[in-house]
Amino acid sequence: MDMTILLSDPRVAAIPVEDEGEPLVELTAPFGSARARVRVSLAQRLLLARDRLPDGVELRVVEGHRSIADQRAIIARYAAELSAVDPSLVHDLAELERLTSRFVAPVGVAPHVAGAAVDLTLVGRDGRELDLGTPIDATPEQSDGACYFAATNVSPEARVYRALLADVLGSVGLVNYPTEWWHWSYGDRYWALTIGAPAALYGPIGAHLVAA
Repeated sequence: MDMTILLSDPRVAAIPVEDEGEPLVELTAPFGSARARVRVSLAQRLLLARDRLPDGVELRVVEGHRSIADQRAIIARYAAELSAVDPSLVHDLAELERLTSRFVAPVGVAPHVAGAAVDLTLVGRDGRELDLGTPIDATPEQSDGACYFAATNVSPEARVYRALLADVLGSVGLVNYPTEWWHWSYGDRYWALTIGAPAALYGPIGAHLVAA
């Protein structure tokens, strides 16, 4: 039985948020061309994690903060894909939300909307992505479940690199969403539930928190 706690789990939404308004900052060029925006404390932890990687391996961040509108659009698109495969889900909205949350979070608890999450991978000295088993954003259906962090249907090389991610990112306080090897967060509700914190540090944010 799959015991993975999904973002649709009521225990995630039950976590209170004590957001003090920490702003977003733009990640610098060494993290890649996306120049993703994240909360200050998350950016600091990513810098620490980068310094703990072996020579010749770098972190590449492809996405950080995501607007509420973008989050809703991704939810709608993926829910439509699932419903097309299994039309019965149209009449079982709770199950549709559960399945959708394997890949994209409900807005109210979404780590990206809080500026608390990054989607990232590892690249070599030449800038090419290393083998982590699937492309970033591969759905469970597309990847036959290989997008799950603990999936066994990936190469030994991918397992080594996933373990490296877990080592360096976990050592600076980030947590992984286990259905997506590339998704790591700090300070959001899922993070708080995972580590047993009494409250999340960050909730959904608006443009007023974007640093110049």
